[in-house]
Amino acid sequence: MHEKLITYINQYTNLPLTKEEEDLIIASFQPKKIRKKQYFLQEGDVCKYVGFIVKGAMRQYSVDEKGVEHIAQLYIENWWASDRESAVMLTLSRYNIDAWEDTELLIITVADMLYLMGKIPSFGEMTRMMDNRSFIASQRRFSSTISNSAEKRYEEFSKNHPQFIQRFPQHIIASFLGITKETLSRIRKK
Repeated sequence: MHEKLITYINQYTNLPLTKEEEDLIIASFQPKKIRKKQYFLQEGDVCKYVGFIVKGAMRQYSVDEKGVEHIAQLYIENWWASDRESAVMLTLSRYNIDAWEDTELLIITVADMLYLMGKIPSFGEMTRMMDNRSFIASQRRFSSTISNSAEKRYEEFSKNHPQFIQRFPQHIIASFLGITKETLSRIRKK
């Protein structure tokens, strides 16, 4: 299970991990299995863990006062699941993160993640690269949401994340894109 994480880290750094560093990473990340619909994080809890998805799919979402779910993030293999705001600020999460499929994760406490970033140069480099990519993706999503039509948003999403189209149902994708499932259905029929 840890091999996928080690491979992931090595592909995002110019500093290959030493055997000692690999051992420290393996000792810091604990395997966890989450059944479909089981929570990784619930709204109102402080996010204490970061999860690396080895197998499965998850979603991060909030629920409004009418009971409508609003998808903030989708995760599949080789993605990291966490509520960054809650973890960094130690505030109560506004989100739920649950498994959309049976999921296998490697989890680490936020404190241990910070420790590894300082202790292992390649882990710190990988984390900085992840943060940069995440920030860029967030900027693009925000820009797309305020500037593009529903058709263009779906076109970009399906081009950039075709695997998500196969893994998540239409209503989840529609919510992620900020459109209704009826609109998405119309777009997909074209």
